[in-house]
Amino acid sequence: MKTISLTGSPRKTTGRTNAHSLRREGKVPCVLYGGKDIVHFEAVEKDFKNLVYTPDVHMIKLDVGGKQTDAILQGIQFHPITDRIIHVDFLEVLGDKPVVMDIPVKLTGTSVGVKEGGKLLKKLTRIRVKAPISKIPGTIDLNIEPLKIGDYIRIKDLKYEGVTFLHEQSVTIVAVKVTREVVEEVTPAAAAAAAVAGAAPVAGAPAAGAPAAAAAAAPAKDAKKEEKKK
Repeated sequence: MKTISLTGSPRKTTGRTNAHSLRREGKVPCVLYGGKDIVHFEAVEKDFKNLVYTPDVHMIKLDVGGKQTDAILQGIQFHPITDRIIHVDFLEVLGDKPVVMDIPVKLTGTSVGVKEGGKLLKKLTRIRVKAPISKIPGTIDLNIEPLKIGDYIRIKDLKYEGVTFLHEQSVTIVAVKVTREVVEEVTPAAAAAAAVAGAAPVAGAPAAGAPAAAAAAAPAKDAKKEEKKK
């Protein structure tokens, strides 16, 4: 997991009025909890660029008034109109005490099924995990090359020592589905194979032996017409 540094200053006062004043100055009100004391502090908004606007997760070396703490980003609030950061929560990391984080999913390779015309569906972009910070990976890496059409990878297929995945075991992360083009390509062949084998015909396809039966019935109809004329 990557590490990033962030510097802040203790807030002298708290409350809505003070928070509005900080935001006008280009700062963000923040809270650090999880340790012995709850710490209210402020940080420069532009310093959050490499922490917030990225798919990566980080361990944060937080420096508040000269006191350094290991922390992780726990929650962030954005302004509903401007999308500016208006508040950030941090969780102090204490030794091997488990923490909860959302880890991005990274896919590698091109699946066999996609090469055959299937469609890759990424159901989860992040996976919530619980583990000591030392056990948490920076990304959940999945090799999708072996996946054929109809194959999938589920939560229960993940193997990370010491990590608990906070999803149902049956939840699908990524899958390769059949596409309409593949169905249209396969159907005629399937119909032909069924006709040769004497299986039930595919809907919309002529039954095996139908042309021959029609040809045999034609002479009989002509004979009946001649008999009526006599």
